[in-house]
Amino acid sequence: MQFNLADVFETVAAAVPDRVALTYEDEHITYARLDAEADKVAALLSHAGIGAGDHVSLFLKNSVEHVTSLLGLIKIRAVPINVNYRYTPAELEYIFTNSDSVAVVVELPEHQRTLAGLLAACPLLRTVIVVGEIDDELRSAAAARSIAVVSFAEATNVSPAAAFEPRTGDELYVLYTGGTTGYPKGVMWRHDDFFRKPLSGGNPYGANPRKDLAEIAAAAKEFPELSFLIAAPLMHGAALYSLFTFFTLGARVVLMRDFDSRRVVEAIEQEKLQVILIVGDGMGLPLVDEMERRKGEIDFGSLFSITSGGAIWSVGVRERMLAVKPDLLLRDNFGASESGNDGAFTVDEQGNLRMPPSPSMLLVDEDLADIAPGSDEIGYIARVGNVPLGYYKDEEKSARTFRTRADGTRMSVLGDMGRVEADGTIVFLGRGSQCINTGGEKVFAEEVEAALHAHPSIADALVVPVPDERMGQKVAAVIATYPDAPTLELDEVQQHCRKSLAGYKIPRSIVVVDEVERTPAGKADYRWAAEVAAG
Repeated sequence: MQFNLADVFETVAAAVPDRVALTYEDEHITYARLDAEADKVAALLSHAGIGAGDHVSLFLKNSVEHVTSLLGLIKIRAVPINVNYRYTPAELEYIFTNSDSVAVVVELPEHQRTLAGLLAACPLLRTVIVVGEIDDELRSAAAARSIAVVSFAEATNVSPAAAFEPRTGDELYVLYTGGTTGYPKGVMWRHDDFFRKPLSGGNPYGANPRKDLAEIAAAAKEFPELSFLIAAPLMHGAALYSLFTFFTLGARVVLMRDFDSRRVVEAIEQEKLQVILIVGDGMGLPLVDEMERRKGEIDFGSLFSITSGGAIWSVGVRERMLAVKPDLLLRDNFGASESGNDGAFTVDEQGNLRMPPSPSMLLVDEDLADIAPGSDEIGYIARVGNVPLGYYKDEEKSARTFRTRADGTRMSVLGDMGRVEADGTIVFLGRGSQCINTGGEKVFAEEVEAALHAHPSIADALVVPVPDERMGQKVAAVIATYPDAPTLELDEVQQHCRKSLAGYKIPRSIVVVDEVERTPAGKADYRWAAEVAAG
């Protein structure tokens, strides 16, 4: 059968209605109540003229309203558009216009005022839905453009529809992903492909995908009532994948307004958390710092796993987590907005990230031909199977990323580089766009960052190329140290890195900053790092 995400959620809600679905700011919401609240939001959206196929931008931080907006939109076959709330006005204007959004859901007063200044540049916008009090500046700007402003609170006064339109599984889910250069791109997923790949077919901890809704319902009833904290903001792909995955399992999702390592550690004891989702070292480093500080006062007994996705998670950070709680299961998910969940990395003694053989992942050359296992050739990691349709309104970039071989096989080729061993294991080397060419030798930024993060004085680090007259490029590191750490010198950093890296990979320059800038989801901001390193 073809799966629709709303059908899947409603099936689980009917199967485990009294189980807690969402915990947010000490509020515990059951599946039955969350489904009912989403029905009301769906009715509000419909009453505002939003229907099947319409694109709606969610200019929101984490909240219950963010979740019910997502669910309400997919219930009426509309398309949620994730918005990075830290974008500049120019970037926000691009998202709203490029996505063809007809409506925006917004909350914070400062976000409302920013939106007010963009309405004139967004001709397709016809509705703004405001969570909380409506800002006067937004109200005035909307009135001047004949744009309707609707209070989210009105959802309580709108009667839900008796029945929703039939759903097919061909509905779109558009996920905007930020790159290291240029504006974000909207990845177009069919609901059915989204369920089968990012959500692992409803069975992330097993081998066989769910066959139908009845099987999903039965599995949800049998799944233990586990508590998963999603530390990342819901506008991030890894967080969205996890939200829908855990809802499909009938688990309890714990959300926080913002990532705060202190509150996360306290929630382990208060909410009896069993699994925490982070985004690489950007969240892992402050989290393990807090775990070490609070080890003697916080009961970590319920926590059995920390999972990362969407960014590099270094061996040094993992080892520190295991030192706090040796029985932790650490899972490093490999995936992307353009490929979904590709599986979990393992780490060998040298710190290499290794992906077990999989029929959905290949190593190919520039011409998309398979690279023979056991070869020393470095190639591109290609994902096959359920891949997105392409990038929204961008045929050129779609053709470069979502490619088709002569035999008709469609694949997603993102620029992740690797090599394949004799048994089919793929060793991940890094993203090609972050590859530094120094004197003809290729250095992957992620590998050097992992080595730097293992230094006891380094709180965070990003590695970028800077121009070099003799070598073309040289390896540079932008580093933040812990507050009480001694002054860090280049020679010491180089000696530390030589323990695990070849000589040509060693940073030739460092810049020490107060804080390494990252996105709200903890992803690297390489553009900022390159400017700092060059300066």
